[in-house]
Amino acid sequence: MKNRFVQLLIVSAVLYGCGQNPATLTGNIVPAHPPVITASLNFADKETVTRYESAINSFFDRNFGSRGFNGSFLVAKDGEILAEGYRGFRDPVQKNSVLGEHDAFHLASVSKTFTGMAILKLWEDGKLGLDDDLSLYFDKFPYPGTTIKMLLNHRSGLPNYTNYLDVYKWDRKKFVTNLDVLASLYKMRPSLQFPTGKRFSYCNTNYALLALIVEKVSGISYHDYMQQTFFTPLQMNDTYVFQQEDLDRSLPSYEWNNRKYGLEFMDLVYGDKNIYSTVRDMLKWDQALYNGQLFKDSTLAAAFTGYSYEKAGKRNYGLGWRLSEIENGKKIVYHNGWWHGNNTVFIRLPEEKATIILLGNKYNRNIYRAKQLCDLFGDYKQSNNLFQETDGDPVTIAAGGSQ
Repeated sequence: MKNRFVQLLIVSAVLYGCGQNPATLTGNIVPAHPPVITASLNFADKETVTRYESAINSFFDRNFGSRGFNGSFLVAKDGEILAEGYRGFRDPVQKNSVLGEHDAFHLASVSKTFTGMAILKLWEDGKLGLDDDLSLYFDKFPYPGTTIKMLLNHRSGLPNYTNYLDVYKWDRKKFVTNLDVLASLYKMRPSLQFPTGKRFSYCNTNYALLALIVEKVSGISYHDYMQQTFFTPLQMNDTYVFQQEDLDRSLPSYEWNNRKYGLEFMDLVYGDKNIYSTVRDMLKWDQALYNGQLFKDSTLAAAFTGYSYEKAGKRNYGLGWRLSEIENGKKIVYHNGWWHGNNTVFIRLPEEKATIILLGNKYNRNIYRAKQLCDLFGDYKQSNNLFQETDGDPVTIAAGGSQ
C-alpha cells in the first residue's frame, strides 16, 4: 500500500511507552493514557510527524486522562499506520494479562458494516435485488412492502427486538437466535414504528434479518460466508463471528465500575453485532474498500450515499454505514458500536484515505469523541465537537442495546 509519505517506520513494538513490550508488563503498570508509537515518516518533515503525534496524544489526554481507556486504537493514512496503541488488560480487575495486537474486541454495531457489504456482494453477484420484498425470502412476511434496501438503510419501520422482546416477556433464561427474532415478528406481531419506508429509525431487527438473508441466498451460514468472503481473503486472522463455543476465548466486557458482563439472552444474535476484530484487521477491511479489491465503484457509491433527508442536518445513513455530510462537501463514512461494556468507533475518510479506529471493552463513552481526529486530515469541522453520538434510541441505550 503506497503512501504519499512513502513509508512509515514504527520504531518499536512499544505500545505502552518507555521502550517496554506490552507482553512483558505485569501487575498494575499502566500508563496515564495510550501513548502514540513514535513514528518516522521517511519523506515527511519533522513538523508533520510532530503534528500528528501531538494531536493524537492531546486527544487521549483530553478525553481519557481522568476516565481511563481499556482498549486499542489505530490511526492510518493511505493504509500506513501513523499511530497505534494498546492500553489496559483483558481483565481490568485481575490485571494479569495486558492487551495486545491479537486481542479481538466485540465490534457491536460496527459489525453492521460487514453485514451490509455482504448483502451488497450478493447483489453484485446477481443473487438478490435490493428492492426485493422480504416475502421472497420469508414466506408471508407479516409486514408487506418491506424491502432489503429498507433493512439496509433503516427505513423499514420494523420494531426493535432489543426492546419488544422484553415487553412480550421473553424468557431471559432462553437465548434468542436470529430465527427467534424472525419468528417473533410472526407470533408477537409487534407494531411498526411507522409506515414502512416512511422515514429513518435505527433498528437492530433489520440486520438480524439481513444475516438470515445472507444464509438463505448463499446456502451457507452467516459465519462461514463472512469467513470465506471477507476474513480469509483479507487475511483478517484475528476476526470471527461469535458463537457460544467462543465464550472462553472471546474478550469479555466490563461496565465503567469493573462489573463484568456475562453471556446474556440476546448475546447470540448476529448480523447487527457479534463480530470480533482487532484494529489491524479493521485496517485491512478499510483498505479492501478501495481500488476495486472487493466491490465495484458503483456498489461503494450506493453504500456511501445517504437515503434519509426528511430532516435537515449533517447526519445520514447509507447501506450499512453512518454518514456525516459536512456543509463544505466533505463526507465522513463511519459506524459506532455499543453492546454491554464495549464501545467502538470505525471512521473512514475516503477523500484523504484516512482511517480512525478505537475499540474498547470497558464502558467509556468518550470513545465516541474520536471524530475530533478527523480534522488532522481535512476541514471536517469536528475539533470543537465533543461528539458523544451513539446509535439507537434512548430505550435501547438504557438497556445496553447494540449500537
